[in-house]
Amino acid sequence: MKHTFFLIIFAVALPAFAQDPKPAPAPTLKSILLGQLRSTHNQAEWFVPANTAVEGLTAEQASWTDGKGNHSVGQLATHLIFWNRRNLMRFKGESMKNFSGRNDETFTSFDSNQWSATVKQLDEVMTEWEKAVEAADDEKLKSWYSTIAHIGAHNAYHIGQIVYVRKEQGSWDPEKGVKE
Repeated sequence: MKHTFFLIIFAVALPAFAQDPKPAPAPTLKSILLGQLRSTHNQAEWFVPANTAVEGLTAEQASWTDGKGNHSVGQLATHLIFWNRRNLMRFKGESMKNFSGRNDETFTSFDSNQWSATVKQLDEVMTEWEKAVEAADDEKLKSWYSTIAHIGAHNAYHIGQIVYVRKEQGSWDPEKGVKE
């Protein structure tokens, strides 16, 4: 009797163990690009995202430089805003302001009196990129994937510089770093 009861329970439970969980959907070009953009914006994964990198800084701290010709956090953020916005306008087919082509100019327009607006603009342009990629069709993404991937790499590079500047300055909280 005990064996029969055990066999019935086993037979009923076996199909539940035999079912394979549904595999995760295969990544798409859109999901990969969005993942890259989000990881440099507000999702900590392999490195610190932009929102965390600039969080909690005063205008004075954002203006600080090491005196060796390196950029301040504010200048780096302004540079990121410039190139993200310019490429986003191109992606959307919008007209862009004339630009001399001198990359140094994209760093020097930082105004410490506008630091909180700069932080907001950085968040906004990165959010706009994510929305634009989310709304884009596959054909558009196929023609832009390299540029969008390079934008993610460019953002990651300069966000790393921001964290480095904050470490040099003594304003970086290591608890904000990426953890396993």
